[in-house]
Amino acid sequence: MVGSAPPEPTELVRAEDRLSFVYLERCVVHRDSNAITATDDSGTLHIPAAMIGALLLGPGTRITHAAMTLVGACAATVVWVGEGGVRCYAAGRPLARSSRLLEAQARAFANQRDRLSVARRMYELRFPDEDVSNLTMQQLRGREGARVRQIYRDESRRTGVDWVKRDYKPGDLTDSDPVNQALSSANTCLYGVVTAVIHALGMSPGLGFVHVGHDQSFVYDVADLFKASTSIPAAFEVVASGSTDPANDVRRVLRDRLMSGGVMDRCVDVLRELFLAPQELQSVTPILYEDAMSIWSGRADSTLAAGQNHDRGRT
Repeated sequence: MVGSAPPEPTELVRAEDRLSFVYLERCVVHRDSNAITATDDSGTLHIPAAMIGALLLGPGTRITHAAMTLVGACAATVVWVGEGGVRCYAAGRPLARSSRLLEAQARAFANQRDRLSVARRMYELRFPDEDVSNLTMQQLRGREGARVRQIYRDESRRTGVDWVKRDYKPGDLTDSDPVNQALSSANTCLYGVVTAVIHALGMSPGLGFVHVGHDQSFVYDVADLFKASTSIPAAFEVVASGSTDPANDVRRVLRDRLMSGGVMDRCVDVLRELFLAPQELQSVTPILYEDAMSIWSGRADSTLAAGQNHDRGRT
């Protein structure tokens, strides 16, 4: 192989300690040793690849095979950012070598009672003053709609920005008012960050508990937990500042909020708490990053050692 050897899992920066996202546009993305480089008319910027959570590629970017190889080896997520949304086009191998969280997510998803329990806990995280212990999924959706509308109204009063409703056209960012443009752009960045954390922990972005039927359903579930403290206030503040380019300016405001609020760290904690038992939380970090494999025995929660011949017959 030409270049530096791929890093071992224990050498990589944990998801909660990484930069939330790096946004690039109108440049060529390449590799210099273990750094991602972004080159345009003004020069070349070096970015340590192991520190990236999500690499957001905006309009006018080109990325080389060498750069993608490094991004994949460092378990970062690459997201191509369009005008009206985000598509997770590629993702590196997860930081977590264990499938423990993925299996817990799949078990909860496949059981209707457990799935509703996760949805209730997600709602409690967003609105801790609500008692939802006996609410159905339909009742949760109704409560959510009312509370989210109230959040928009509160931000409108706080910032003085006029608010009518959430209104946007997928694929055409400009076909909406400034605050909706800022919201779409900020949410796009937040989705990229959440996608990066989900991939880093080895979980599935498609197994959602509130949103369903989309390969990013779980991303939308988790992102909703943080919008009220990140993308929504950032969007209203940018428009209130008189920005003439809210879709671009909101990224800088959002990045500051994500870093100061420790959102990646909180996102990792939330995912662990949602799917692991309390006694498992103390030991989950070393286990998640342990590069080990077993063979299913055919019985529930029972495994056999891998790398061995289990044929008891004679040859």
